[in-house]
Amino acid sequence: MAERGGIGVIIVAGGSGRRMGGALPKQFLMLHNRPVLAHTIDRMREALPAARIVVVLPEEHIPLWRNLAARFDIAGHEVTAGGSERFHSVRNGLAALGDDVRLIVVHDGVRPMASKKLILRTVLEAENSGAAIPVVAPADSCREIAEDGTSHPLDRSRLRMVQTPQTFRAEVLRQAYGQEFSEAFTDDASVVEAAGYTVTLCDGERENIKITTPSDLTMAEAVLNAREDEA
Repeated sequence: MAERGGIGVIIVAGGSGRRMGGALPKQFLMLHNRPVLAHTIDRMREALPAARIVVVLPEEHIPLWRNLAARFDIAGHEVTAGGSERFHSVRNGLAALGDDVRLIVVHDGVRPMASKKLILRTVLEAENSGAAIPVVAPADSCREIAEDGTSHPLDRSRLRMVQTPQTFRAEVLRQAYGQEFSEAFTDDASVVEAAGYTVTLCDGERENIKITTPSDLTMAEAVLNAREDEA
């Protein structure tokens, strides 16, 4: 357990394998000879050695994960069951985490490439501002589609793509998740903003890939191979 006033981590791993074209949930797919989720957990442990890590999974996936995790050397973590929406899964993670942390990091289980620098950047910013999320500028042009089907270009310089980990002071995140669920909630930042808090942006990383398609998995594999070559 993390020391009182320490850092807690909630890793939300509720995805399915539909867009990957297979039955196996994407967080359990193999990346560089290890499950995607194992990489994600180990990244968090590397950056935050004393943190308490709670992994939130669909209840029906927990036995599969326990069986899979037993075959690999994975950093210590706890597992709890998720809910019907990501909002409810994070709320369950908060309950499992307990009250003895000052900061809470929420991360997607299928973002195994977040660097130690990125994780610590969000932690330091959240300590200062209360809520911090990593973002990157879009690389492509963007257009908004109107109700009549027409579209118009958006000013790309004013847009940012949001990533995780998203990090918050514990009291901020707990108060925010005391709200009723809304379909408008797209991530933890939107929940926190709906509770009246301001969210600070910090620099994300383009290599912080979210694994949702086979091409994402291929790209992540290439990045890991390149990192090995550099080591």
